[in-house]
Amino acid sequence: MKKLVLLLAVFITACGPKVQQNAVVLPGLLPAPAATATAYIDTASYPTAQVDVAAPNQTASGIDVRMEHASVQGKNVNADVCFTLPDNSDWGISSASLSYGETILHDYATTLVSLQEPAAGTPGKRCDTLTFLVPPDADLSNVSIVIDAIAATPREGEYCSVYMPKIQQALQARGIAITLDCVDENGTQTMKIMSMPADMTQTQAEEAVYSDEFYSVKGPWSFSFNLAQ
Repeated sequence: MKKLVLLLAVFITACGPKVQQNAVVLPGLLPAPAATATAYIDTASYPTAQVDVAAPNQTASGIDVRMEHASVQGKNVNADVCFTLPDNSDWGISSASLSYGETILHDYATTLVSLQEPAAGTPGKRCDTLTFLVPPDADLSNVSIVIDAIAATPREGEYCSVYMPKIQQALQARGIAITLDCVDENGTQTMKIMSMPADMTQTQAEEAVYSDEFYSVKGPWSFSFNLAQ
C-alpha cells in the first residue's frame, strides 16, 4: 500500500502544472532620442531696406569721407564708406558709432571692399562696409552714423621712415626736448627715445612720442538716413 501511495505521489508531481520561472531580462538599448525641433524663424518679419544717403560727402581734417548707401538686412545695419588716405600707411576706421532714438552703438565690424594706393600725386582711397547689430524691431526712421577717427597701424620700418620725422618736428615745435633716433636691433630699424628732459619720466616721454595724434586723424564725419520701411 505504501508503494502505491508513493507511486501516485510521483505521478501527480510529474504531471502537475509547471511553475513558471522568472525570466532574466537583459537591459535593451535605449530608444534613439527624437530629433530636436528647429525653431521656426520668420525671415519675412525681419526688416530689409536700402537707401541713398542725402548728404553723402563729408570733409574734416583734410580727409574726404563718402557714404553712398546704407541698408538694413535682418539685424545688420550696413553702410558703404570710402575715405581718402593721408599717406600710404595702413589706414582704417578706428572709431565709429550708430545712433537711433536714445540708443548709441559703438560696436561694429568692418569689411574691406577695395583699396587704392596713392599714385602720381593722386591720394589713395579705401572703401569699407561698416556693420552694426540692431534689434529687428528697432526704429530706424532716424539713424545717424558718426565716424570719429581713422587711424594707421604702422608697418615694420614705418616708425623710422614715416612717423619719426613728423613726431620729432611736432615735439620741437612744442618745445619738448625729446630726441629720437633709429637704431638697428637684430637687423631692423627701430625708433628709440635717445634723450628727454631731466624732469620727465620714461613713461611720460613714451606717451608724448606714441600719442594717438601721430597715428590717427580725427573727424567727425556724420551721416543721417531713414531706413524705416
